[in-house]
Amino acid sequence: MADPYPTCWLNGEYLPLAEARISPLDRGFLFADGAYEVVPVHRGRPFRMRQHLERFDRSLAELRIGNPLPLAGWVEVTNTLVAATSATELLVYLQVTRGMEYGRNHLFPPATVEPTGFAFVSPYPQPAQSLLERGLAGVTLEDTRWARCDIKSVALLANVLLRQEAQDKGGSEAILTRDGRVTEGSSSTVFIVRDGKLVTPPNDHSILPGTSRDAVIELAAGWLPVEIRTFSVDDMRSASEVWIASAGRGVLPVTSVDGKAIGTGTPGATWLSMYARLQQHLDAIAARPALVDA
Repeated sequence: MADPYPTCWLNGEYLPLAEARISPLDRGFLFADGAYEVVPVHRGRPFRMRQHLERFDRSLAELRIGNPLPLAGWVEVTNTLVAATSATELLVYLQVTRGMEYGRNHLFPPATVEPTGFAFVSPYPQPAQSLLERGLAGVTLEDTRWARCDIKSVALLANVLLRQEAQDKGGSEAILTRDGRVTEGSSSTVFIVRDGKLVTPPNDHSILPGTSRDAVIELAAGWLPVEIRTFSVDDMRSASEVWIASAGRGVLPVTSVDGKAIGTGTPGATWLSMYARLQQHLDAIAARPALVDA
């Protein structure tokens, strides 16, 4: 991924990213005690901003961390950082930790300790044309993450190790499993196409409720039947198509899992149609205010 843009937001101030500093006693550094969100920007417009910010607020509430800004405040931060660039395809990273106290204590700090808020912007990593033409390789791995994956926590070490293991085995994404069922990717939602239906697991504590997942489901309405249900690794391996979806990668085809082809081993016709529908949707909403819809 390309280097981030030079301006960031830290605790109410805009400043050069290279000069941003927090205390080593910040609980995000000591305990990974915080939550984050990533808002994609397409055609110069933050995509599904309300949904991302509502999920951010929910993650913070589940962690019992006060949100330092209201929704409108995060909108202003996002728009200001986006406006400071000349790019139209971006990722905006938002993070809040429980803050810093003088010392190290597992218990929550006093209420007088203020959360640490941080945001910066990076270029959106556009998929290579070869990836769109050939698809990506998935590797199944046992889901070793904690029991509250529905919280978008900054505690991502398990995700990092799983994604790295998948890459070491020749894959572009780890497809995670628990008790023989597919949960999600290390940083994505997993979809399969079986018997002419689009299938994705239901939201629960083992899965992050995906905003890109919801966008895909909405785009399928009236065209492609959708089933929200669990499915096994064997169901996935015998599916006609497998996809992943995330804010940072859009919706991409998985054409092999554990070295074996999915379907024909090339991006399927259903994914090609979904990808085209998503691009048309982004074109159509580009001029609308980001909080009005989608």
